[in-house]
Amino acid sequence: MKSELRKARSRERVARVQALTADDPVLGARLNRILTHARNVRVTEYHLTNACNIRCKGCWFFEYGHDTATREVKDLATLESFLIDETRRRRVNAALVIGGEPTLFPDRLRLFVKHLRYVTVSSNGLRRLPWDGFEDVNVMLTLFGGGKLDDELRAIKPSGRQFTGLFETVLENYHQDPRANFVYALTEDGIEYIEETVRRIAANGNRLSFNFYSKYGTDDPTAQAHQDALLAEALRVKALYPDVVLSHPYYIDAMITGRTHWGADFGYDVCPSISIDHPDHAERLENGNPVLPFFNTWAADLKTVKFCCTSGHCDGCRDSQAVNSWLMVSMDRFLDSREMLETWIGIAEGYWNQFIWTPFNPYAAAHQAMKVERAGPMEEVEDNGDVPARVPHAPAVPVSAQFQGVGH
Repeated sequence: MKSELRKARSRERVARVQALTADDPVLGARLNRILTHARNVRVTEYHLTNACNIRCKGCWFFEYGHDTATREVKDLATLESFLIDETRRRRVNAALVIGGEPTLFPDRLRLFVKHLRYVTVSSNGLRRLPWDGFEDVNVMLTLFGGGKLDDELRAIKPSGRQFTGLFETVLENYHQDPRANFVYALTEDGIEYIEETVRRIAANGNRLSFNFYSKYGTDDPTAQAHQDALLAEALRVKALYPDVVLSHPYYIDAMITGRTHWGADFGYDVCPSISIDHPDHAERLENGNPVLPFFNTWAADLKTVKFCCTSGHCDGCRDSQAVNSWLMVSMDRFLDSREMLETWIGIAEGYWNQFIWTPFNPYAAAHQAMKVERAGPMEEVEDNGDVPARVPHAPAVPVSAQFQGVGH
């Protein structure tokens, strides 16, 4: 019965899309590009380590004890065996690697690069991810509040000692690095810093996406006294820096307010970024709302399936990747008009634009050229139509063309 219902919905979706794009081949091509890209990628999230070199205020990983819940696997052979199983048995080909701080353990990260086609690392930026061997690894750099707030909220050693200049260090580490994209967590306490922070990121040769700073440790981590002002400033800065702020205006609104045009609020019942193998999700998986196929979040012990992509405390979550996932799996809600379909396409293109290995990233070609240049002298080879007429002596890691379709 459910299978027939899904087929009927699929037929209705196809018919509606065809009607909306019938006399607009450009829009149809944009949509087809996204859907083709999406269906070829299968993503899972991995806690690489429980260790971190700083202790950010509002970091859900430490706030909710994920660092002490399991013991991390340090043996490389065990990790490699696990990743082989992920790719062969579960057919995962994309990894979102978090922590803790993944850049502390490049030897472990190399195994992800070896076995998974598409790798993203979430980092605080204090330590630069090396170039060699990680040419196609996307680096998502955390930023809280902007301006002086970033030091106040993030520049804290594990000992509790505060330091200064974290944002400046991150900018230096990833200056003009096409792999890097800032994930800028907005808070109403930092409204005055948004434009200047975005300007500095742009001047550094980087780009960014907006996130939401949940104030864990409070009665309501998403509560805001000045929500309208925060939203207005975020949208204003997006308009000022449209090619730097990759987040679509619709996403920015949904991320800050939690609301959508179809009346749904973001929360557990609709969030698609849950671990499908976690036993607590039986009812959620049956409620008809989409989820990310193949998606799990694995703890650093490589045995424990975590509740979801973040804290597991849904009432306080407005995570950027989860909200993006929610909007992108909800394409059916954007088929009432051509204008709304184009909005959905813009949301998806803005999301994919973050990643250096997608065809949506305008710097992908320059990135490929940079890799060739760094790979060393060139040698002539016979042009048989399958390879370039000139290739580097030291082959670079291929640029991936696709990543996960509707979420992380």
